[in-house]
Amino acid sequence: MNIIVCVKQVPDTTEVRIDPETNTLMRKGVPSIMNPFDKNALEAAVQLKEEHGGTVTAITMGPPQAKAVLKECLSVGADKAYLVSDIAFGGADTLATSYTLASAIKTMCDYDLIICGKQAIDGDTAQVGPEIAEHLDIAQVTYVTKVKVEGDKIITEREHDEGYEVIEAQIPSVITVVKAINEPRYATVKSKMASNRVEIPTITSADLVVDEKMLGLDGSPTKVNKIFSPPKRLSGVMIKHDNGKDSACELIQKLTELRVI
Repeated sequence: MNIIVCVKQVPDTTEVRIDPETNTLMRKGVPSIMNPFDKNALEAAVQLKEEHGGTVTAITMGPPQAKAVLKECLSVGADKAYLVSDIAFGGADTLATSYTLASAIKTMCDYDLIICGKQAIDGDTAQVGPEIAEHLDIAQVTYVTKVKVEGDKIITEREHDEGYEVIEAQIPSVITVVKAINEPRYATVKSKMASNRVEIPTITSADLVVDEKMLGLDGSPTKVNKIFSPPKRLSGVMIKHDNGKDSACELIQKLTELRVI
């Protein structure tokens, strides 16, 4: 079984900076990590490989430093990895990103299953996985908590507000997974050293058959008018008295001073 896992390098959420000119995240010089949900996607793929055989291929779109997350994938069970990187891909929204990744997947190899994390923690849109399925014209199941393969189909449990749905889909297909699906494994020192020696190939726009108008910022219909970091919340005031009456009186006094009441 040939499985592709889409991963993303995201900024450490405590270190997010924003470019005031383009309203996009500034990634250069910012500490980065692998998107946590993508770790679960990778673990699900490796477990399926261990059960059914085949290969796991990790793919990410991003700048050259995104190779770090691909090496992390190789250290915990991925067999191959590809970086999709080109200045033409810069500034892409979810539609342009999914189009580019789908084009790269078509170029890379045959596949039976594509697994993504349910969403990235920097954008929180949960759109790229389903959009990849649409570009490839294959089935999709989102918010998956369990998956098993039977012949030419997958059987999944899908999480929703009122419980779970059992959904069957023909392969090839795309699934997006939640944290409850598994507990990602850790790399060993030996596997980390081995992954660091691997040369990861880069896929550029020249390697793809694409409509250039669908790439990067120009191919992104989503336009951000303004983006900003929310102000830090001030610490609250604790009102403590021996009885409720005194506490209520002080509360009313403070609210009055602030002209809230």
